[in-house]
Amino acid sequence: MEAGNENLGLVHLYHGTGKGKTTAAMGLALRALGQGLQVTVVQFLKDGCSGELEPLKKLGAKVYSGPGSMKFSWTQTEQERRETRAAQTTMLEAALEERCDLLVLDEACGACRTGLVDESVLRKAVLSRPAGCEVVLTGREPAPWMQEAADYITRMEGERHPFERGIRARKGVEF
Repeated sequence: MEAGNENLGLVHLYHGTGKGKTTAAMGLALRALGQGLQVTVVQFLKDGCSGELEPLKKLGAKVYSGPGSMKFSWTQTEQERRETRAAQTTMLEAALEERCDLLVLDEACGACRTGLVDESVLRKAVLSRPAGCEVVLTGREPAPWMQEAADYITRMEGERHPFERGIRARKGVEF
């Protein structure tokens, strides 16, 4: 770890129904990279096509993202759920092999809530992280243990969103 970073090692939780949870986490990743820190991003429940991933990779972040089944969890068959859970757990385990100063676990709340990642591995990533490793969790409904572990908790609540007027997600803004 770089000199002056001896105070790293806290847990951030960005949750709620509003837009901006992933944006805040990726902004923190960008800031950390700009300060010479090693960053690992694990993105659950997404297809690996989010616009922030390639720039983060180019700046040196290790990024783990991609499909299991890309259907919504409530539309998956039991076989698809098992495959998604296995793929996402394997992805998380691989990420935990990386040394990093900042570990972003994007959509970890949803992956945990829906059983699409092994919760014991996720808990290990947060609760048994190496000394000095800052961890960020994002998602809508955090598990109680995530809230208890968090040093920072930011709730993002939606008041208005263009989707409510029929405007679809826009490249470069929502993804």
